[in-house]
Amino acid sequence: MAAVYTHGHHESVLRSHRWRTAENSAAYLLPRLKSGDTLLDIGCGPGTITADLATQVTPGRVTALEPTGPALDLARAEIARRGLDTVDFAVGDVHALDFADDTFDVVHAHQVLQHVGDPVTALREMRRVTRPGGVVAVRDSDYAAFAWFPELPELDEWLDLYRRIARGNGGEPDAGRRLLSWAHAAGLSDPSVTSSTWCFATPEDRQWWGGMWADRILESDLARQAAEQGAELQKISDAWRAWAAHPDGWMSLLHGELLWQKPA
Repeated sequence: MAAVYTHGHHESVLRSHRWRTAENSAAYLLPRLKSGDTLLDIGCGPGTITADLATQVTPGRVTALEPTGPALDLARAEIARRGLDTVDFAVGDVHALDFADDTFDVVHAHQVLQHVGDPVTALREMRRVTRPGGVVAVRDSDYAAFAWFPELPELDEWLDLYRRIARGNGGEPDAGRRLLSWAHAAGLSDPSVTSSTWCFATPEDRQWWGGMWADRILESDLARQAAEQGAELQKISDAWRAWAAHPDGWMSLLHGELLWQKPA
């Protein structure tokens, strides 16, 4: 059931992951959190969202989970930098979580289900370790629904390339639209489903997002995989910088969101 993580952990990838906060990436969940909650953050990445969530539920404890020790060390560093003492760390597989039934008040996963081999099994495991009355919260992007202007053919090529590589790695890049169907298949009845976007349209936001992807398409694990397919990566990188520099540049990234409360 394991899938290859398409992006890898190059600095250009971590640059975007460290930009994420609970406010810009988990706003749909924040009203459901309360002081004293125990929370499992699956696929915590470099820990910026994890740290924000920890401040929301303190003195409740947060467990940050990643599939490998080196990936988890990124979160350890962020938590230590912020001086938080309510976060625990665990290496594990979302398909087979090493926690007892009914352990956590909140089980959260941001941009995770698009990368796993079996998202339905993952959701069943998330349901299992959630306490009665607790919530499962997932948010995933939907690459096919990304929109931008000006229309540059090299960015169309980037999107096609990414979706092809991600699926070849066992993931589903258009996960956002599938969250409800996966939840139904996993037995999560009557979930609350929403969507939200990240929008990059100011000169500063375009330079940051476009510059990040211009580097990422040349230097990350995705770049290596794309080069093996014969893609002209420099042209795609140049197109990202051209988009970022264009005064009319605009981009919106759609995300699906799902909240499910376990019956008490």
